[in-house]
Order: sequence, then structure tokens, then C-alpha cells
Amino acid sequence: MSGQLSKTVSIQLNDTQTIMELSQLIQKYDAEIFLQKNVQGSIREANLKSILGLINLQLQGDDQVKIICDGPDAESALQAIEDFLQAD
Repeated sequence: MSGQLSKTVSIQLNDTQTIMELSQLIQKYDAEIFLQKNVQGSIREANLKSILGLINLQLQGDDQVKIICDGPDAESALQAIEDFLQAD
């Protein structure tokens, strides 16, 4: 399956997970992968393949984020990111 997929999830990270691990996890996917987060009323979007973008989102537990994946392996990329962000 290809094309654009999106899903909104609530982040449940554990203390050992880092954005570096998330960045490494998604490098193998061809899909373009973005996260959107509402920060004080404005939507911030970051390309997950950019470590600086990830840092700027300042992800925290219980944040609601929208995962957007677009490309040939979008479905598997979306599932992997969702699994990572909801680990507890």
C-alpha cells in the first residue's frame, strides 16, 4: 500500500527512549514522515528524518501528535512510529 496516511496518537514514552532512537528507527523507510504537534494554539510540523526538527517539537508524555507518512512504505513506517511513541 502506498500514498499518504496519518494518525493522531497520544505519546507514552518511557524514560529510556530517546529521539535519537526514533530518528534511527525511521531512517530505513523511504516514506516522507512528519509529526505535527499543537503548541499553544499553533501547529508545529517537523520532518522526522531531521534530528533538529525532532528536538524543536519537544515531545513529552501525553502530547497529542499527528503522524503523517507519505510514500511506498507509509503503512509500515506509521505503525513503527506509533509503536515507538506509545511504548510504556
